[in-house]
Amino acid sequence: MDVQKAWALVSGKVEDWLREVIRMLPNLALACLVLVLGFFLARMLKNTARRYLLRSVKHHTLNRLFSSFVHLFVLGVTIFIALRILQLDDAVTSLLAGAGIVGIALAFAFQDIAANFMSGIFILLRRPVRIGDIISTKDHMGSVEEINLRDTVLKTFQGQMVIIPNKDILQNPIANFSLLGKRRMDLEVGISYGDDLEKVKSITLEAVNNISGRTDDEVTLFFSSFGDSSINFEVRIWIDSSDQPAFLRARSEAIICIKSAYDAQGITIPFPIRTLDFGIKGGEKLSEMDLHVSSKSSAHAP
Repeated sequence: MDVQKAWALVSGKVEDWLREVIRMLPNLALACLVLVLGFFLARMLKNTARRYLLRSVKHHTLNRLFSSFVHLFVLGVTIFIALRILQLDDAVTSLLAGAGIVGIALAFAFQDIAANFMSGIFILLRRPVRIGDIISTKDHMGSVEEINLRDTVLKTFQGQMVIIPNKDILQNPIANFSLLGKRRMDLEVGISYGDDLEKVKSITLEAVNNISGRTDDEVTLFFSSFGDSSINFEVRIWIDSSDQPAFLRARSEAIICIKSAYDAQGITIPFPIRTLDFGIKGGEKLSEMDLHVSSKSSAHAP
């Protein structure tokens, strides 16, 4: 008798499940159709997003990142709709709550990595620096070799490779010497107090007028200060290249031309003068001092 009751109970449960499955068959078929269409749509949108991004963002890693994000987003929406069709709202709520908690925990654990990652995305989108640009930031100056999602690789003029986190690139001032396609050279010079300043200015401007690599921009000269032994001024020359070798060659040529012109015109470039006082109280001449020279006998070898 107990076996019959148990069998009846099991049979009733199985019949209830079968009826529920039969009742859910239309929803199940619709959910499967939504999943198939969603997967197809996700792949199509991923490829479309990659093609459009290639026109504006010339960085393959960033293109793959954004297209993968579009793909995952569409898949997530598709799965959410399928679960709603199957009336599994509680499961959807639990999944979203769990994903939110995991996301918050990961954000706190990897906040520096996330900050550099987001900074890398902004750098690649806004493009304040590009590969090959000569920049100066955080006491480092050199040519940009790589721009990754986490860091930027800079090659200094001394040959060292400096890896700078993207957060430091984005949050600190950047001097980009390549944006204008030219670079200004500021050359400081000092001349004697006895020289004619107008003559010095004319000769200096004429001397640097034909140096190689100079642009059509006007060469300017400004007197800046009265030094200890010289009147100082600054010559500003624009060079048609931002590369460091071209900059150094132009500066070297300018120094040679200015020195040759000054020698030909008798203009003096002074050097520091030091007065040596040999007196204890000061003011005594070396010729008036009583010098005592002691000699030592030298031993002769047998």
